[in-house]
Amino acid sequence: MKVEIAHLTMKDYLDLKEGMLEAYSSWGVYWRDHQIEHLLSLFPEGQLCIKVDGKLVGAALSLILDYGTLGDNHTYQNATGNYTFDNHNPEGDVLYGIEIFIRPDYRGLRLGRRLYDARKELCEKLNLRAIIAGARIPRYSEHSKEFTPKEYLEKVKHKEIYDPTLTFQISNEFHVRKILKGYMPGDAESLEYAALIEWINIYYEPKSKLLNENKTNVRLGLVQWQMRPFKDFDTLCEQIEFFIDAASGYKSDFILFPEFFHAPLMAEYNDLAEAEAIRGLAKYTEQLKKKFAEWAISFNSNIITGSFPELKDGKLYNVGYLCHRNGKVEEYQKLHITPSEREAWGLVGGDSLKAFDTDCGKIGILICYDVEFPELPRLLADEGMDILFVPFLTDTQSSFMRVKHCAQARAVENECFVAIAGSVGNLPKVNNMDIQYAQSAVFTPSDFSFPTNGIKAEATPNTEMVLIVDVDLELLKDLHHNGSVTNLKDRRKDLYRLEAIKSSKLIGVLEFSVA
Repeated sequence: MKVEIAHLTMKDYLDLKEGMLEAYSSWGVYWRDHQIEHLLSLFPEGQLCIKVDGKLVGAALSLILDYGTLGDNHTYQNATGNYTFDNHNPEGDVLYGIEIFIRPDYRGLRLGRRLYDARKELCEKLNLRAIIAGARIPRYSEHSKEFTPKEYLEKVKHKEIYDPTLTFQISNEFHVRKILKGYMPGDAESLEYAALIEWINIYYEPKSKLLNENKTNVRLGLVQWQMRPFKDFDTLCEQIEFFIDAASGYKSDFILFPEFFHAPLMAEYNDLAEAEAIRGLAKYTEQLKKKFAEWAISFNSNIITGSFPELKDGKLYNVGYLCHRNGKVEEYQKLHITPSEREAWGLVGGDSLKAFDTDCGKIGILICYDVEFPELPRLLADEGMDILFVPFLTDTQSSFMRVKHCAQARAVENECFVAIAGSVGNLPKVNNMDIQYAQSAVFTPSDFSFPTNGIKAEATPNTEMVLIVDVDLELLKDLHHNGSVTNLKDRRKDLYRLEAIKSSKLIGVLEFSVA
């Protein structure tokens, strides 16, 4: 018998799938090929397997995570980035075990111990602080009428009860940090409980990071834009650059522009039907994207560009760009289209939803109407979102109030800051864009560390201005764990859950299932 530890490759996928189906025969679960391919592209050295006579008989899969962002109170879905692995962070401090199994026919040979030894060696080589994992407790269902999860854990620790997973972990020098409730929905054997386990790397040396460390005190600059005629594209750009210069002069980390704030450029197409006019406006999108990317670098601020119409394969979308100050540019899309946008302009909804990693925490961006759908911010919150930005465009006070009150609710529900920015003024020579109403603001959770009314700051209604606001992300971490109420922790995942339906192409199409 020849036993070897190796790095997993896509050539091993069929054996990996077969092994998982054997190991989890009562579940019938396994990672799909596109998921493993993506995992290998992110962190190939973290994916280990053990082979006997050339046959894959076990595997251990891992991610590097920033544990301060994840925290002790999490689920398997959180730990795997909603099963996408996109939360893998090479600058993180822990190795998180997302999978380990041995085929049933090869158990008893201490092969699992070899995988764990290899994982520990990897943790030491990468100078990571610890290995963290959520350990199933599959025998708990047999003892749940006699013992609470805490009592069961003590029985296993004192070897009065044998649990095939937890006993193995403890024997491999892991200690239990706490019991997690609702860790893995559908785990009937563990009654959805898990033990949060940790192995400490005693050779870990903290990294001193003098430059590019993520900020926790973050300054926001919200542009409340006055709609006005512009004679040409260059004149519009002068006004945009003025606001960026002003906000960056106050050292804003983020600058937020409103939805379709460049609509005055549609005036030259006012002789056309509304659907054709906005397609004319779409011709400026690529130019504006390049301009904003340059401004983000030259003014040293992350810029959220509001939104623009964009034609793709004959379909008209509402999109915007997060222009990082390091030069990176990422796109976000409006997913829900209002009836008037469909009828007047022929807009269609996008299909991409994700939280963005920045040098000032993790952020989400939803365009206007999308903030009125609470499922979207909740999915972003599950990815660790700290600040939600909402560029909007509303014509009347009643439509603005829908955006405002929904944004405030999202701040409370998801324990995050929410920043909204809209346009003001009138456009007499642009069809379907006649009047605007806005009061840009930053909303907070509602607890002792925040303003009693949940409003950090707000602009003067219907007046052009820049709102400069500081937010402290450390307050959110304390709220998550020690708040008067803890909305994210206290969800009844035994009764309901929210899931993003994903394929290799789609992110953010929603399914709400009640157990």
